[in-house]
Amino acid sequence: MSKHPEPVTAEGTEARHDTRDRILDAGAELILGRGFSAVGLAEILGRAQVPKGSFYYYFDSKENFGVALLERYFQDYEAGVVSLFNDTRMTARERLIRYFAAWIDLHERSACEVTCLAVKLSGEVSDLSEPMRKVLSAGMTRMVERIAAAVEAGVADGSLAPVADSRGLAEGLYAMWMGGALLAKAHRSTAPFHGCVAQTEGLLAKPNH
Repeated sequence: MSKHPEPVTAEGTEARHDTRDRILDAGAELILGRGFSAVGLAEILGRAQVPKGSFYYYFDSKENFGVALLERYFQDYEAGVVSLFNDTRMTARERLIRYFAAWIDLHERSACEVTCLAVKLSGEVSDLSEPMRKVLSAGMTRMVERIAAAVEAGVADGSLAPVADSRGLAEGLYAMWMGGALLAKAHRSTAPFHGCVAQTEGLLAKPNH
């Protein structure tokens, strides 16, 4: 759908970004509660308090909106992870333990409601939307790569025992915690994470001195 040009001013750019973010914020809140398919555009627009034309100025379709929603989610999430993994006040192992502990903290703060779009949508949209599936896959792949790099940093700084396959370890850890998050969602309890903590402590072994 064609988009009509608007005057390029600092105020106009800020207003457009604000409107787009309001639509994305409203959609994220609704979709986290009920899923992508169950939420209609009218609900999103009503929550964002913007007219239908504003939606189609920024997004060609609901699917395109979903792609943008996931792209923004992973961008924001990854920025936080990068900040944590670059915190030199902790060893690399401590940073990894802190990263996974944050999964539990997030679920506890949200009373075990799902607050992660990747967890909420991975099962739902992977078979419904190839563009959204690709964003999910790419975002999760980047997270595995970040974890693998942190594992390698831990071996380098001496806080972790040598690891034969950092990528394989990272994939296993990420998959385990994603599974824990799905169980926590189903049971509305953080109890499923307890096993993840014990396994993670063992897999991220300290060196034998």
